[in-house]
Amino acid sequence: MADSPRFGRLITAMVTPFDDNLELDLNRAQELAVRLVEGGNDALIINGTTGESPTVFYPQKLDLFRAVIEAVGGTVPVIANVGDNCTADTVSFAQEVASLGVDGLMCVVPYYNKPPQEGLYQHFSTIARNVDAPIILYNIPGRCVVNMEADTTLRLANEWENIVAVKEASGRMDQIARIASEAPEGFDVYSGDDSATLEIMQLGGVGVISTIGNVAPARMAEIVRLAAEGRWEEASEANSALLPLMEGLFATSNPILVKEALRLVGFPVGGVRLPLIDATEEQSQVLASIMKEVGVLA
Repeated sequence: MADSPRFGRLITAMVTPFDDNLELDLNRAQELAVRLVEGGNDALIINGTTGESPTVFYPQKLDLFRAVIEAVGGTVPVIANVGDNCTADTVSFAQEVASLGVDGLMCVVPYYNKPPQEGLYQHFSTIARNVDAPIILYNIPGRCVVNMEADTTLRLANEWENIVAVKEASGRMDQIARIASEAPEGFDVYSGDDSATLEIMQLGGVGVISTIGNVAPARMAEIVRLAAEGRWEEASEANSALLPLMEGLFATSNPILVKEALRLVGFPVGGVRLPLIDATEEQSQVLASIMKEVGVLA
């Protein structure tokens, strides 16, 4: 098995727990972080897409980061999502967050602006120049409109020592294969989609930044471990057994059904903030059926 990557192989993008008034529930966030680490996660990403980053504003993000660091810091790497679509704001916030003692930062491709590739290069270079913490790039054109092309990712990977990984959710396997094969040593490629993890690891990826890891971390950890050991047939069987839930969690906008799944397994983390809405009764019933099918719910 190849050497373990810097942040491990299973990194879950943790949901953000809210109370009945949809205010941050920091105690529950700490309990969830501990639960996820004990469940087999190698690292946690806090306040990513699955953590409802668009509706958790900067002061709340800082409170959330502090709470998770207090709960599991030093046990596993804590990675803070700080990416925004304004470069100056991202730099300022990243510097503030880095001072909290996080182990890494995740920065998404700027959304809505529709920057050209050179704009993406300059955006991420500016962040890397102004913070010392390791940075994970996040390419998700389904949410950001713009795809960060392989040339841009490789340029950043080669020029900045603190740009150490990419979360690839483009679905473009030729692009992902090229990044994995041409990136410098120590630059890690993570699947950004649970259901694509096995294929991306076969192309040279190291693991996944996961959604299902909130609900079934031990099962997802087994899949990436088997793949890393080259036990592809066993990994494929384990993947197929969990695949219905990987896909089912995305029947509506993430993280609506992830939070519902946690409620169903007896670990409620509250609802979602508008403009997202909670799962309908019908969605919950379908989800429960899938969870029983794959053995996550009794």
